[in-house]
Parts: sequence; C-alpha cells; structure tokens
Amino acid sequence: MRDFSKLRRVVIKIGTNLLTKDHEFNVEYVQDISRQIAGLRERGIQVLLVSSGAIGMGAGELNLKVRVKDIKMRQACAAIGQPLLMHQYRESFGEYDISIAQVLITREVLNNRTTFLNLKNSVETLLFLGIVPIFNENDSVSTDEIGSAFGDNDRLSAMVASKVEADLLIILTDIDGLYNGDPRKDSNASLISSVPEITEEIMGFAGSKGSEFSTGGMKTKLQAVSIAANAGCKTILAHGGKTDILNRLLNGEDEGTIFLGGKKLSARSRWILYSDPIGKINIDKGALAAIRNHKSLLPSGIISVEGVFNKGEVVSINGIANAVSKFTSTEIENIIGHHSREIPALLGKGRKDVIARAEDIVFSF
Repeated sequence: MRDFSKLRRVVIKIGTNLLTKDHEFNVEYVQDISRQIAGLRERGIQVLLVSSGAIGMGAGELNLKVRVKDIKMRQACAAIGQPLLMHQYRESFGEYDISIAQVLITREVLNNRTTFLNLKNSVETLLFLGIVPIFNENDSVSTDEIGSAFGDNDRLSAMVASKVEADLLIILTDIDGLYNGDPRKDSNASLISSVPEITEEIMGFAGSKGSEFSTGGMKTKLQAVSIAANAGCKTILAHGGKTDILNRLLNGEDEGTIFLGGKKLSARSRWILYSDPIGKINIDKGALAAIRNHKSLLPSGIISVEGVFNKGEVVSINGIANAVSKFTSTEIENIIGHHSREIPALLGKGRKDVIARAEDIVFSF
C-alpha cells in the first residue's frame, strides 16, 4: 500500500498527449484535471502544475496538423498558444475559486544562483497565498531552449520538484507507466509497479518519442525521475486519462509506476549539479582522485581551461562533475600548474588558495 497521508507538496506534470485530442486542445481534460487538483487542495496539499501544450495549442490555432520543427515557427506557436492555454486554465480553476499564476522560465533562470533564489521566493509566496503556479518553459523568447534546454517539460517538472522541496512528482502521460518492453509492439510486456532506483536495465526499457507535438519519451521521464530522486522526491508515472487518477494515486491505489526517492542532496549541491556549466576545467588523474576523495581543487592539478567564465559560475570538471569556480577563466589560465602558495604573487594578495571548494564540487556519476 502506498502511503501519502503525510504528503504536503506535489508537482504535477501534464503531457501534450493529454491536452490535445484529434489535433485540437482538449478543454474537457483541463476542466477535469482542475476539478481533481481542487480535490487535492481540499486535503491541504499544495499543488504546482507543469503544463505542456502551448506549442501544440498555437499550432492548432494556425491549423497545423504535423509536428512543427522550425525553431522560429515553434517560437511563434508558443507565443500564440501560451495565453490561450493560461486562459483555459484560469476559467477551469475559476470554477473552484482557485487563482493561478503563470511562471515562464528558462534554464538561465535556474543556472544563476540569484535569479534561482528569487524564483524560489516568488513561488513560495504564491503557495502561501493559495495560488496554483503553472510552469512552462519560455519557448517564445528562446532558441537554444526549445527542445534542448530542459530537454522537455519532464525535466522541467523534475527541476521544479527539486527546487521547491516537493514530496512527490506526478508525471501524467498517455501510458500506464513503465513497462519492461514496448506494450504497443510486445504483447508480453508487463507494467512495473515499483522501481527502487534507476539502473542501466531500467534505462534500457525507455522507448522513443510520442505524439506529433510532444518532445519527451520514456527516456526523458526516467531522467526526470533521477533528478527528483536526488532531492529525496518520489515520482509516479501514470496514465492521466484514467478516471479521477490524481485522487486514486494519493489514496494509495496501485496505479502507474512509483519511483522511490534516493539519497537527498543539499539544495546547493542540486543547484550545482543541474546547472549548465559555463566552461570546463580539465584536470589530471591525481587531482581527479583528490576531489573524488572530497578534497578541494588546487591549481597544481589543472591541465587546461575551456570557455570564458567569471568567479562564482558553475563549470564542468573533466565532463563528470560540476563545480563553482572561485576564479575567472583568465585567472585560472595564469595559475595553471602552480602551487597554491604562489597565487598571491601571481594574482595579488588576499586571493583564495583553491579553485573550487570540496563542498562546491558535485559528481554526476
């Protein structure tokens, strides 16, 4: 029996496949999911919503029947579809006297520590006021972000769940959960009810992308699960079209696949790990062994620097770890291979004696 009696905060992600029907926006579904969320709030549960559908809704407004691939056209569809999407949510939640707030973000917002904290404070205030924040990626003003920033709204939902310290992430899609094969092609494929951790075998069950307007597949959902797990957050993947699915899930019914939360990283470590590095520091084997043993990164072990970055920005180390650099890229180039005690003579007195502190280095694997 799944016990969610102590659930305080949940992030719900709704996929494009659920929000469109016969290439048109599914108003009835939005109305029904609003009703279900209103029921969760009556239980005292705070709900944050991550909704796909803006690009698909804009494409529908333009009477486009196939997936839009051109970046500029996707931007246009997002700009057209986002206000339409929010208008429908406003009307549907309004039936239950629930106010909503639109939160459009890009990866840069989460990468920058200051803007990330500002966002977190804003969201906490919205929840305190009883508002349902509705998140989406700001596709209409981004180019690199479309299809490549968070990857899709699966990853975005996991990042939101991680940042707001959610207890549970629910990813609603058009399949029943994770199977050990492709149920559309393999009649012997069976649903996996519970997954303790994401392993290579589990990742092997991931399939390909879904509908004409969606960007995610099972692989992106499993990547999202890993992000949430590092925040100690459980994830449920379930079919969002089933009757009263949200209440049934939180009543502990054995629907979908539940992924258990892992060892919880600190909020700062999660920010470092999931920030996109501005540059890269390449280090030798000795330095790599040292930082794996929870030692700080020293200039003597650095081989080279790639990219241009400032002090305090997140950089990659050998492509397997992220770290907050205490120096600019130019400064590091001037002290490569030198001993820490030489830094004052090279860069001036009062400078730090480590490139990155041990607590500011987080390995991805």
